[in-house]
Amino acid sequence: MKGYFGEYGGMFVSETLMPALLEIEEKFLELKDNKEFRYELNFYLKNYVGRPSPLYFAKNLSDLLNVKIYLKREDLNHTGAHKINNCIGQALLAKYMGKKRLIAETGAGQHGVATATVAALFSMKCDIYMGKEDAVRQAPNVARMKMLGSSVVEVNKGSKTLKDAINEALRDWSETFEDTFYLFGTAAGPHPFPTIVKYFQSIIGRETREQILQFEGRLPTHIFACVGGGSNSIGIFSEFIESEVKLIGVEGAGQGIYSNKTAATLSSGSVGILHGSKTYILQDDEGQINITHSISAGLDYPGVGPEHSYLKDKKRVEYVGITDKEAINAFEVMCKTEGIIPALESSHAIAEVIKRAKNGEFTKDDLVVINLSGRGDKDLDNVLRNRGEYFESY
Repeated sequence: MKGYFGEYGGMFVSETLMPALLEIEEKFLELKDNKEFRYELNFYLKNYVGRPSPLYFAKNLSDLLNVKIYLKREDLNHTGAHKINNCIGQALLAKYMGKKRLIAETGAGQHGVATATVAALFSMKCDIYMGKEDAVRQAPNVARMKMLGSSVVEVNKGSKTLKDAINEALRDWSETFEDTFYLFGTAAGPHPFPTIVKYFQSIIGRETREQILQFEGRLPTHIFACVGGGSNSIGIFSEFIESEVKLIGVEGAGQGIYSNKTAATLSSGSVGILHGSKTYILQDDEGQINITHSISAGLDYPGVGPEHSYLKDKKRVEYVGITDKEAINAFEVMCKTEGIIPALESSHAIAEVIKRAKNGEFTKDDLVVINLSGRGDKDLDNVLRNRGEYFESY
């Protein structure tokens, strides 16, 4: 069924939003194979974003963990994360549709920065919704968005995080879609957003396949990526779903022994409807959305993209949770072994590799790829506030 991955997905939205979603779907299907659109997209990805991003052999980390590890360096993209891939694509779609204003939601701020960047590039007005709690812990990215000419609308409702930012952005869009394009940041939400975001992020997987075959002459045995809404992970997984490669999605399990709050939706949630999509969500017995927690703002979300729910049920992807403590430890390990400051989101994926290496789960023939989805400049204050409580040397 169109807009579904198995039983997951759909367009569970108010009647006022249906015309906006159908308009985007129609234009996307028209343009995605259009030569002029593809030329312009590839031009900006190469000359503005800096693609292809390198696949880097992390020798020091490999020696430490006794397994061969490559890092897909999405942190080296313009704006410092994978988010710009999708933002360039959707902003071009908005331009071709004649829209003059962009709105977006953001948690960690990287999608907000990328949206503000493309709004400046294409001379569009831009308003970005961000939960108050996320705005505080991601203050550097708030400053970047404002410097780029966008307005940041802080949301004080609910948990004051990504869930609430999406709610407010959807309310805005329902009243303004005639001249406004909602540049959705992750592979969640109502159809066609999961399909559109996957399409623009799948470049990560295509490059990774080509690069690893060039360097090693074979596919990796394992690919690890963090999962919040799920855009960077579905981007890299997409090229390998039909292969024998083990795919591992790593969620934010929160504070572990310090709190019972989590953001590990696929590991701990149940099926429901959130933000226009049927998917796994974190909810109580009465269907009310739980208050979530992850030290990583980009993973602090009570839902997940519907294709991830489908891949979980099909047992094609293994989904696991990493605690705040484990993520901060991995953050520091990467800094001190490779001279790379990773995003806290990406640190969850790194932590799962560290955990498996310590448990002796890799063999000498294994070949691991970690999607390093973003850089960690934005997270330094957050890590420094928490490192005394959490950090343990590997």
